[in-house]
Amino acid sequence: MKFINLNEYSPLVLAYLGDGVIEILVREKLVKAGNIPPEHLHLKALLFVQATAQSKALDNMLPRLSEFELDIYKRGRNAKSRVPKSASPADYRRATGMECLFGYLYLAGEHDRISELFDIAFGEIKTF
Repeated sequence: MKFINLNEYSPLVLAYLGDGVIEILVREKLVKAGNIPPEHLHLKALLFVQATAQSKALDNMLPRLSEFELDIYKRGRNAKSRVPKSASPADYRRATGMECLFGYLYLAGEHDRISELFDIAFGEIKTF
């Protein structure tokens, strides 16, 4: 197995992966909540995956991050990227930081911590 130095990865690459990690966790949460038509699942998923929703959920999670996790989050938040029209720059950068952290934790094999942080961040959002 090849050694991976996670600190050498671009924060935007980690955010790319983290976006997928969050997406699969959202889909799993929604599917486990009930067997509903996919179009309804998609609308519910938007409550989790939009930058504004992730930025708001981040408020629940930030106080629970270790110093190391906070540093990873900040690397992603501060990375230079193009902000889409659908989000404010502040929300988009915060969401990117969150995705960066989830991507880092995924590559580090910290799946239990990912689940814990996801539940902290999105636990208050009702699925149905």
